[in-house]
Amino acid sequence: MVFFRSVSAFTRLRSRIGQQSSLSNSVRWIQMQSSTDMDLKSQLQELIPEQQDRLKKLKSEHGKVQLGNITVDMVIGGMRGMTGLLWETSLLDPEEGIRFRGLSIPECQKVLPAAQSGGEPLPEGLLWLLLTGKVPSKEQVEALSKDLANRAAVPDYVYNAIDALPSTAHPMTQFASGVMALQVQSEFQKAYENGIHKSKFWEPTYEDCLNLIARVPVVAAYVYRRMYKNGDSIPSDKSLDYGANFSHMLGFDDAKMKELMRLYITIHSDHEGGNVSAHTGHLVGSALSDPYLSFAAALNGLAGPLHGLANQEVLLWIKSVVEECGENISKDQLKEYVWKTLNSGKVVPGYGHGVLRKTDPRYVCQREFALKHLPDDPLFQLVSKLYEVVPPVLTELGKVKNPWPNVDAHSGVLLNHYGLTEARYYTVLFGVSRSLGICSQLIWDRALGLALERPKSVTMDWLEAHCKKASSA
Repeated sequence: MVFFRSVSAFTRLRSRIGQQSSLSNSVRWIQMQSSTDMDLKSQLQELIPEQQDRLKKLKSEHGKVQLGNITVDMVIGGMRGMTGLLWETSLLDPEEGIRFRGLSIPECQKVLPAAQSGGEPLPEGLLWLLLTGKVPSKEQVEALSKDLANRAAVPDYVYNAIDALPSTAHPMTQFASGVMALQVQSEFQKAYENGIHKSKFWEPTYEDCLNLIARVPVVAAYVYRRMYKNGDSIPSDKSLDYGANFSHMLGFDDAKMKELMRLYITIHSDHEGGNVSAHTGHLVGSALSDPYLSFAAALNGLAGPLHGLANQEVLLWIKSVVEECGENISKDQLKEYVWKTLNSGKVVPGYGHGVLRKTDPRYVCQREFALKHLPDDPLFQLVSKLYEVVPPVLTELGKVKNPWPNVDAHSGVLLNHYGLTEARYYTVLFGVSRSLGICSQLIWDRALGLALERPKSVTMDWLEAHCKKASSA
């Protein structure tokens, strides 16, 4: 949905599209927002009929076209490599990484509005891009920022629900509980109970999603202050943008920390639809569960050690290296420690990815941020050494398809540098960021009338019988 015919101004950007190598060097046109309309919802009202027609045509003309073969390895291996999900907001290429509506991270950093000249993109701009496929103007981003600020009020019963848990409960448990409590005000649930026509499902979904995106930073900051700052919460500042205000409510008003939070939210927002949290949000939403229920389910998936919890594991592992070997560890000593970790049956956190086969671009942009703002930080220097040491070790091990660092390998060190040292909390930051991508896709799920997800499962008996039959054919 990056291509729309209803605009008058375009900019030309080089882009590799999709997963077809034949298109790897194609030139595509990215729509630049030229409309003076500041209302995001009215923009969607214009775009949705065109995309509904596009989907109907795709289904009627190409519905029987095969997209690939399913193997036993795919069935028992987490459905890896199996194409089976429509996700409009982003696409992940194994070689070049994520593209948000066709734009790479460096391209987003170049064209999306920033709080300051040459600064990091404002998350509100990315949200506009994810929802419309258009690069917004600075004025449109400012209008969206104000809209989100006006939606950010959180009822007291949400805080009461969180307070009912022990303060020692994991931050993700408290965060997900707060999101579930927000569900009481679901506009979609009310509209569905009142008999809204399915063609209008997207409208209350939009309201829920914008409210949810606006409120999760407030809930997340409350959890942080409750756990680590004696419950001394900090009110929202409506004069600040989304990322800066989140940083402020956490208690960090350093300008560079605010810039980091803008970058962090932007690059963690979406990673196509197959990862656990995104797929969970889509799956639960396909049952017409409202966005709060869907996103809470996604958060529970994000909390797993093989998904979002990995970002806390990275910093803890790096600190264990420092505790045992010191900050000035040599590359040879570091290599020995990496082997020690692997030989103990553990993984090196922050390395490898289920789809990527190169260094994660989200890692690269965080490294560039560190080189610009904190080049002498001891933990950053250690991360740089790991970048040189770990991939050859994992390659020598011979069991890893991707030995390169992912997004989690770097984020904790940046946060730690600016004083957010509580690693157990890091997945909550990931969750706040992921609300932008999951909610954007949920709106389009309802606008396009996507079906209830219901894949076929089989037993090992069925697989053995099928394979026996295939081998004898």
